[in-house]
Amino acid sequence: MSLKGHNVLITGASMGIGRAIALAFAAEGANLALLARSHDKLQKVADGVRSGSTTTGTEVRVHIYVADVRDPSAIKKATSAAANDLGIDVASGGTFDILVNNAGLALGAPAPFWKQDISSDIGTMINTNILGFMAAAHAMLNEGGMANAKRGTILNVTSTTGLEIPPFPGEAVYHASKACQEGFTNALRTELVGTNVRVLALRPGVVQGHFHEQRVGYDESEYDGFMDGIEALVAEDVASAAKWMVGTREGVSIKALDVVPSSQRSLPVFDREWAERNS
Repeated sequence: MSLKGHNVLITGASMGIGRAIALAFAAEGANLALLARSHDKLQKVADGVRSGSTTTGTEVRVHIYVADVRDPSAIKKATSAAANDLGIDVASGGTFDILVNNAGLALGAPAPFWKQDISSDIGTMINTNILGFMAAAHAMLNEGGMANAKRGTILNVTSTTGLEIPPFPGEAVYHASKACQEGFTNALRTELVGTNVRVLALRPGVVQGHFHEQRVGYDESEYDGFMDGIEALVAEDVASAAKWMVGTREGVSIKALDVVPSSQRSLPVFDREWAERNS
């Protein structure tokens, strides 16, 4: 199924996986509503989308909205504004075609749970990865029109971490939040019986970039040690998987997909000789 002309809302769109998905979807002709906390970073993504559109001759519309997913009212307001800006008449049965529910973070590692700050670390993770995750889906089903139109695709970007106990220190809260996302995805899919709304889970493994720098700590040696020899994914790999999942015809749901480096044999087992063997 072509994404040309589809209206897509992406949370956490200012960098990393969200940015890569925005660029990949725009290259297919999708119109974009990009949400994140940083106006400057969002503007750079939008400029990149427009530049790519000019180069390829693909006409797309892109709008940016500064909002924090931890604030449900801000997400509702941004979703309503985005629908209006993209000409979606929700009251008359119009709807967004796709939500990419991507915003998320990991904080506090490698400190164990009881040494993490309950507000700045634990509270921020819970409010972003659980409340924010649900708020984006709630807004899309209501202000975005999916529940009324009874169609659309919600792509939840979760993590392989939600399925297995992480081997890394300080991961208890992050793991719990990702396990919650998996449970929510499965239950929401069931609650939407009687509609054509698809609810899908995309589970990335280790991806190069800011997220894992943040996750394992900003100490350069820790990050380098974590990545040593494994040839991690890049954000564009995850974007390709997302494009394939939402691009299947409406009668097909890729309910869940793990996309991991081939060197990541399971969550705790890495082939540290992969990069050297395949150089």
